[in-house]
Amino acid sequence: MKLKFITVLSLAFVMLLSACGKSDADIQKAAQDALTAANVPGATVTVKDGVATLTGEVQDITFKNKAEAAVKVDGVKSVTNSLTLKPAPTPAPVADDKMIEGTVKEALKDAGLTSITVTVADGVVTLKGDIAKDKLPVAMKAAQEAKPKKVDNQLTVK
Repeated sequence: MKLKFITVLSLAFVMLLSACGKSDADIQKAAQDALTAANVPGATVTVKDGVATLTGEVQDITFKNKAEAAVKVDGVKSVTNSLTLKPAPTPAPVADDKMIEGTVKEALKDAGLTSITVTVADGVVTLKGDIAKDKLPVAMKAAQEAKPKKVDNQLTVK
């Protein structure tokens, strides 16, 4: 009878321990491993009372969602996604053709090179006309300073 009581008591104790589930540390390790496997740079996870909290800065919304899905491992009751997104890089402003043309014409005028024709199409500056050999570098510099995609030199050196 005593042996039966001890056996039943032992089984009840084991069942009680298994019912308690995993510790937060075990869940956090599993969630962090899943996050690492999902390859989400910049994200970290902590677990308290079964609630996984994501923090850090990730590239975009896709990585944010991927991280949240990854940490939903066994033992996680809910996820608090506090990840922030890195700001998108600002593209360099592209000068429009008229602005480039005006800048080049003004620079050529300031250099005394008024006989040169300037046209700009899709960011490409085309220079036409006659020019003295010693003035060619001045004209090219004036065109380059407007930061076009390309300078098409069709000048005739005289």
